[in-house]
Amino acid sequence: MLAAIRRVLVPFTLILAATQMSAAPSVFPAGVTINDQKATWNGYTVLSLLAAPYVVVMDMNGKILKQWDGFNTSAGGPARILPGGQVIAAAGANAGHQESLALVAQDFTGKELWRFDHNETITQNGQQVNALRQHHDWQRADFPSGYYSPAFTPSATSKVKTLVLTHVNRTMPAVGPGVLEDDHLIELDADGHVTWEWRAGDHVDEFGFDAAAREAISKATAPAPRGAGAGPGGARQGAAGAGGGAPSPARGFDWVHVNSATWLGPNKWFDAGDKRFAPDNVLISTRSASFLAIIGRDGKVVWRLGPDMRETPEQLALGQIIGQHHAHLIPKGLPGEGNLMVFDNGGSSGYGAPSPIAPQGVNILARANSRVLEIDPVTMKRVWMYNGAGFFSTNISSAQRLPNGNTLITEGAGGRVFEVTPDSKIVWEFMTQNGANGRPNTIYRAYRVPYSWIPQLPQPGSAN
Repeated sequence: MLAAIRRVLVPFTLILAATQMSAAPSVFPAGVTINDQKATWNGYTVLSLLAAPYVVVMDMNGKILKQWDGFNTSAGGPARILPGGQVIAAAGANAGHQESLALVAQDFTGKELWRFDHNETITQNGQQVNALRQHHDWQRADFPSGYYSPAFTPSATSKVKTLVLTHVNRTMPAVGPGVLEDDHLIELDADGHVTWEWRAGDHVDEFGFDAAAREAISKATAPAPRGAGAGPGGARQGAAGAGGGAPSPARGFDWVHVNSATWLGPNKWFDAGDKRFAPDNVLISTRSASFLAIIGRDGKVVWRLGPDMRETPEQLALGQIIGQHHAHLIPKGLPGEGNLMVFDNGGSSGYGAPSPIAPQGVNILARANSRVLEIDPVTMKRVWMYNGAGFFSTNISSAQRLPNGNTLITEGAGGRVFEVTPDSKIVWEFMTQNGANGRPNTIYRAYRVPYSWIPQLPQPGSAN
């Protein structure tokens, strides 16, 4: 299997001795195309691939060193590695829905250690099966933001409290007349029991929608009339943003499409007395509605950015966020700790007044470039931004702050992962090979971990 994935991802590796200054993707078709080892934060890179039922780890030269089988990041989102070479990721899929059946842990050899799958009973192929209905994101309590910081060492020996982003089908006349595929946050204890939950539809009045946006959402929830035109993938034209999907009795309308959910974790804002930033409050990102929000323990929205960035002068200065992904606070122990980082995709999303480009009031926002934003969440001022020439991923994607101050960016739709310095110099770049259909092999997220976290692999040296 390792040989097979090398053919898919890395047909050759080319190391450039000099750092390229260009912000656009390299002209080389695949592999590691830039590797300035003196400027990078060296470690293993974990890839969550959308077109493959496995999770892989590669070295700084693009060589695939490890593959775990039996996972489905296309349905469930990111894979993460824990110290000791343990992997946790989504498994299985609920046909017709963008969601997994379970969250599963495997050790380095591929042995299953545990799984969470008892959330809802669904019917598959005429059989009743347990399903977590997890999608897009999940987080452990001992692993703030889900990526490496020298301040935290997640346990590899036991299950811990876990935050899971799931779906639930429900009707909510206050939102619209049809069935909703609503976003449902649940917290599971170490034994998989639900200890806290939150549903997006219960808080529609707290999301900052104006009257035109509420009307567009309400109209979009209604099932398409029989015989109505359908867009790509069967979605009714204008019914939802990318990743949304048409409403139907079986699925419902994916109306806000939450695509990341993370506990805030320990942070300087809460330490200074700002209770909005309590470590167990949850930061969510909604792709279809283009806003970020922090959810308090009572379920109420205690902080929000968007959907209308004209709401305050500070938000206006930041510029409109559109279809964004992977919102999180940079964990303690890393440069920029406490600041909010988000991959602002661009593309199209948002609800509001109809216009020539959005006659139904759906996907009213549009921008043909991406940017990674680092924001002070108290003042709402921009701290740092990456928006290099040609940088654009219409969906998925992520950004990870590294211990040396660099940022690892996943430009997911194009199958590109690269590391940039604070002054936006690209010091490492990996490009996937195009698939059989000629399109790039997409990457949901990539994370970098220290060599010491996977001791079973050859150790090239300690991280910078």
